[in-house]
Amino acid sequence: MTFIDLHNHIDVYKDSEIKKIISRAREKEVKIILTNSVDKKSGERILELSKEFQEIKPCLGIYPVEATKMSEKEFQENLEFIEKNKGSIYAVGEVGLDLKEIPTIKKQSQRFEKLIQLSKQINKPLIVHCRKAEQQTIEVLENQDAKKVIIHCFMGNMKLVERIISNKWSLTIPTCVKHSQHFQEIIKKAPIKQLFCETDSPFLHPDKERNNEPVNVLESYKKISEIKNIPLKEVEDNIEENFKRLF
Repeated sequence: MTFIDLHNHIDVYKDSEIKKIISRAREKEVKIILTNSVDKKSGERILELSKEFQEIKPCLGIYPVEATKMSEKEFQENLEFIEKNKGSIYAVGEVGLDLKEIPTIKKQSQRFEKLIQLSKQINKPLIVHCRKAEQQTIEVLENQDAKKVIIHCFMGNMKLVERIISNKWSLTIPTCVKHSQHFQEIIKKAPIKQLFCETDSPFLHPDKERNNEPVNVLESYKKISEIKNIPLKEVEDNIEENFKRLF
């Protein structure tokens, strides 16, 4: 068995705690842990962690809030950092739009477009954040003709979910699906060939506790198995195939 946590931020934990987190993941066959950066500093840490732990697969991006705060020079340095490390990364992420934290869209969109263009240039999938900006994010991705797209923790309505599906992009199911009717509805609507599982550690704990971690990704797999009425092994096989196809 190979379980995959497609999106998390375990780099925020102390080194001693990360060792325990990886150990617990290994016990449950969570063998692929895509850890997403928010800027160059976190990206450097993730790259170092990936050398120590084979499960950690680095993804380099610029979180929309961070991207908007950066000067043009800082933003360009962050882009160059991603491009420089293209041979070591699995995806460009976490990137996207956020109208909850930053209420203006123009600068965010411009910088998101540059990150999409970079992902196409280096031929890496995008892992996309779209909080309170679901429709705008989809429109930017469509306008940029983005193909390799994973929409992380999508909270938009089901018509927008259908639009994501029709674009042949993927959606992640976070571990909070255990108590979230919204994500349970996404499982019903989306083909399994367009689904991944994530923890967004240390956030979105399946039992509404603090400090989520990759081992809990099994809760997302179990909920897909339950709702689609297929064996857990079949869910695991499909998601592993999705991963091989996209990455």
